[in-house]
Amino acid sequence: MTATAILRQHLIDPEICIRCNTCEETCPVDAISHDSRNYVVDAAKCKYCYNCISPCPTGAIDNWRHVAAENSYSLAEQLLWDTLPQQVAFDQATPAGANSAAALPDEVEKIAAASTAGQGGAAPPPWSAAHPYVNLYSIQKPAVATVSGNFRLTAEDASSDIRHIVLDFGNASFPVLEGQTIGILAPGLDTDGRPHHVRLYSVASPRDGERPRYNNLSLTVKRVSEDHEGVAVRGVASNFLCDLKKGDKVNVVGPYGTSFLMPNHPGSKLLMICTGTGSAPMRAMTERRRRKSLPGEDGKLMLFFGARTATELPYFGPLTRLPKEFIDINFAFSRAPGQARQYVQDLIRNRADEVVRLLRDPDTYVYLCGLKGMETGVDQAFSDICSGAALNWKILQAELLLQGRYHVETY
Repeated sequence: MTATAILRQHLIDPEICIRCNTCEETCPVDAISHDSRNYVVDAAKCKYCYNCISPCPTGAIDNWRHVAAENSYSLAEQLLWDTLPQQVAFDQATPAGANSAAALPDEVEKIAAASTAGQGGAAPPPWSAAHPYVNLYSIQKPAVATVSGNFRLTAEDASSDIRHIVLDFGNASFPVLEGQTIGILAPGLDTDGRPHHVRLYSVASPRDGERPRYNNLSLTVKRVSEDHEGVAVRGVASNFLCDLKKGDKVNVVGPYGTSFLMPNHPGSKLLMICTGTGSAPMRAMTERRRRKSLPGEDGKLMLFFGARTATELPYFGPLTRLPKEFIDINFAFSRAPGQARQYVQDLIRNRADEVVRLLRDPDTYVYLCGLKGMETGVDQAFSDICSGAALNWKILQAELLLQGRYHVETY
């Protein structure tokens, strides 16, 4: 049988693209273009630099398909799409140049490739997750929310100003699930005289709202005053949100997100790992369980939460008051005075036996959210503890992805 040369082709999801043009603006090789219908990627030009991924407010840009190299999707085809095509299966494969996927000879890569089918590279949602609503409000027709609360979560002398912001949608229907995100349209123009791009924020409240039976939701927002390298910058949307007063109006688009959702079946277990404002979806899921849980109804909750110090960890006080039988919380502080630095991956290793038990359990769902730099450390910690338990983490991780039980949102 002749081996098929395959290409890992970069595509844009026309269903959720909001045509903000950030991808085309950031592509250094002009591989991205558009017409009045769709944004598309030229496979012959794309260098897989990933510069376009993080600026995209909806995740529409982060989509991939393995295709026969001689039969990749043309620009003409992509311009006519209303939805992304399904993943095509391959029995044999050989590399097809610098932009190709590696050969897929073993089961790990086959499972990993299969997990992208129909999901734009993300894991499918848990089988018991509720149906999410997406793209109900656009840039052209946003929902208008009213600020009903803005509370500082970190200590006044902490270096991080993190806020809990509550938005009331009045008579506008804005249904969200735990794990979904919304887009904020900051007022004003950028340095080029154009409206600011949409910024996404994870919802920090459960599906019935920050205040149950009221049409509201909450966000966890950190005021951005410097970038990850410590260079002074002023975050447009974060400063806009953190400065809001009660009664102020906010234009909101979305909601977004069809993958990073929590399971709903009894006995499902959540293994949650986060840093900083990555706690927002974890708070939403935990609060959902706290409000609806009956003894024995739901499975174990285990949380690994990292910050520099306790004073810079959002929701620290409320978390410490939750019963240990309800949630197993592990705090990691990297700058606590008089203490050795600890990170979430260190605590995962410390709790290896319990974490491995959860990873082996088919009812466990893993969620990772926070700064992108945490991914490598957490991945290595999982690899280490699995190796000690005679498990192959790469194979297990691919299976978790395929089954909708491993979800990552980092920035």
